[in-house]
Amino acid sequence: MSEQQKREYTEAELAEMSRDEKVRLGVELDDVELVEYRDRWPVKNTRAERRAERAVAAWFMLAGLSALAFLAAFIFWPWGYADPLTQPREYFIYSLYTPLVGTFLGLSVLAVGFGAVLYAKKFIPHEVAVQQRHDGHPSEEIDRQTAAALLADAGDRSGIARRSMIKRTAGFGAGALGLGAGVVAIGGFVRNPWANEGPDSLQHTPWMSENGEKVYLRRSTGNSHDISLVRPEDIDAGGFETVYPFRESERHDEHALSAAFRKGDAPVMLIRLRPGSAPIKRKGQEDFNYGDYYAYSKICTHVGCPTSLFEQQTGRLLCPCHQSQFDVVNTYAKPVFGPATRSLPQLPITVDEEGYFVAKHDFIEPVGPAYWERKA
Repeated sequence: MSEQQKREYTEAELAEMSRDEKVRLGVELDDVELVEYRDRWPVKNTRAERRAERAVAAWFMLAGLSALAFLAAFIFWPWGYADPLTQPREYFIYSLYTPLVGTFLGLSVLAVGFGAVLYAKKFIPHEVAVQQRHDGHPSEEIDRQTAAALLADAGDRSGIARRSMIKRTAGFGAGALGLGAGVVAIGGFVRNPWANEGPDSLQHTPWMSENGEKVYLRRSTGNSHDISLVRPEDIDAGGFETVYPFRESERHDEHALSAAFRKGDAPVMLIRLRPGSAPIKRKGQEDFNYGDYYAYSKICTHVGCPTSLFEQQTGRLLCPCHQSQFDVVNTYAKPVFGPATRSLPQLPITVDEEGYFVAKHDFIEPVGPAYWERKA
């Protein structure tokens, strides 16, 4: 049908047309020949039709129940880490958290998809059509109305208006899935970062001193019960070591000794620069180093990978995940290459009267790539 013929229909004429007339007109406008267009169930309310309806409803019901199970697991299932050696039962329960959350959410999405596909296969009219290719054109009022009529006709022929079971279960499944997706989106904001104090709170790290107790720099020997503290003479010029926090009150606490190595914001790179190095110091952090010894968070400020590679020749810390590089010889661990945009937080250190490295206090800025109300 030509563009001239399309413009012959006024809005008043379109308003007077029935839906069937608009369907036929829409087919003609698109140069479509309907070879076959028949109802899936010409005889209504047969046993086979009711079985098909129950099958579709079952998938949507499964989607809703799975989404509710996901919500329950996401909110109420114990997610805190437990030591497998001292708390095997609690560790087993903890280890199920991620599989349960992933299984129920995936099953809900899958069930909604299967339900929608099955509904289309069982109830949407079977259509075989041949359409001629033609140049596209902007949609006009006649195109919009005929397209709406085609969709309404397909919905009417599928019998959705009288299939209350499918409508209720589809609403239940899609609604529960949408609620679950919403909880995932806001789940990270449920906990108030300012509600708690102490090393385990979101605004502090395990390097925070409680009640004035010293926090030593401790190396990992592979044995969580082995306490090996770090002295300045332990590191050669140009060398480095990964260290973790240790308090004397934790010496006989097996759980605390092993937990220190699992804290995501605990690892620190202790670096001894070569003599003669004079890195630019950050304002307000001029006394954070101890001579040639500098301590920086090991957590990359890009996406939180460990900056575990140190080039002695260039004096750069490298993150192996996305190749961010931080200059510790000329600057205060400022990023000089890669996607990271923020310097590594520096831990203030000194040496106590016994010759061991200790932290003066906690980091003064957030560790890692993201945080509420970041000021740095």
